[in-house]
Amino acid sequence: TDVRCMPCTSIFSFSRKVARHSCSPMATTVKTVITTVIHDDGTVTQDTETTTTTAARTQIGGPTVALASGQQMPLIGLGTWQAAKGEVGAAVKTALDAGYRHIDCAACYGNESEVGATFAAVFAEGKIKREEVFVTSKLWNSEHRPEDVLPACQTTLKELQLGYLDLYIIHWPQAFEHVDGSNRSFPRNEDGSMKYNEETTLLETWAAMEKLVDAGLVKAIGLSNFNKAQVEEIVTKSRIKPVCNQVESHPFFQQDDLIQFCSDRHVQVTAYSPLGTGAEFGGYKIFNHPVLVDIGKQHGVSAAQVAIAFQVARKIPTFPKSVKAERIAENLGSAGIKLTPADMAAIAKVDAGIRGGWAGPLVERNGRKEPRDLPHTNYPFKADVPAAGL
Repeated sequence: TDVRCMPCTSIFSFSRKVARHSCSPMATTVKTVITTVIHDDGTVTQDTETTTTTAARTQIGGPTVALASGQQMPLIGLGTWQAAKGEVGAAVKTALDAGYRHIDCAACYGNESEVGATFAAVFAEGKIKREEVFVTSKLWNSEHRPEDVLPACQTTLKELQLGYLDLYIIHWPQAFEHVDGSNRSFPRNEDGSMKYNEETTLLETWAAMEKLVDAGLVKAIGLSNFNKAQVEEIVTKSRIKPVCNQVESHPFFQQDDLIQFCSDRHVQVTAYSPLGTGAEFGGYKIFNHPVLVDIGKQHGVSAAQVAIAFQVARKIPTFPKSVKAERIAENLGSAGIKLTPADMAAIAKVDAGIRGGWAGPLVERNGRKEPRDLPHTNYPFKADVPAAGL
């Protein structure tokens, strides 16, 4: 017998008088058991039982936060770092179809051409307009010289097949030497160490970024991985102020002090690596920490979704990365999880100040392990590196 499920309209067959199937008429994170009964008189009835407590599908784009520029930035975006070629384009398409309206890109990820092909195809369909999607990209370390900033941005725009960026940010404060013909170089000396540019100042780079706004190539400009002193210098000595500072933030590394510092200067902190990127605390990662797992059980969601919802509750835009359709949908659905004050207090207690990323690999130097870029004058995390190394 073929029977149509009322909520999700799917048709399924069964030979018994009672059958059950799961559907998600509201969102992928809401699973409902439908019990169908064929009565002796031939009539069919269906009863519905919700098996989780997650929210219904998030509105297109999800909740937003206002930037100092007046733009609205969606609180959940798709991260494209470490998304492999051949997968990232499909992931962006899946995300946009699922309701994402915020895509976080960067030249150094090496996949902007594939992302751009997806943008072109999606916008050509006409169902989603370019102006509905908030697109961020980043100026790489090798492009800090003022004369390299405009060409680097133009290359990104060409690869992304866009006429403008909603936000363009300086990826890291430490600069590398420029290599002609590329906007994302990793130049090295003969011994394998990085070739640094110590001559260009952050203010010189920032002045070139301001010109991109003047030219209409980008709507806003910002920072990434800048420490408080570096943020202060840009804010106090610039013509066009930075709208954001994108930094690592997750339950094990919450960055409350930096967030408040930036907020006081109308700089919105945004969070990369919301799931910790391998960071461990007490032998646990974000995915299996008992506090996060327990909160997740109370809401019928995973610990990862709790970590994302934590940033949403703090109004910190964040960019979880995935190439799996189910995870992409679940991540966006995290916006509908309503964490309680008790939940937030419990999550606050797992903050251990554990940074997962140090700008490239750790290297052996002077008999200790330290961040690769520590020798650079503008390396932002010098104060966080113990004297004995990492």
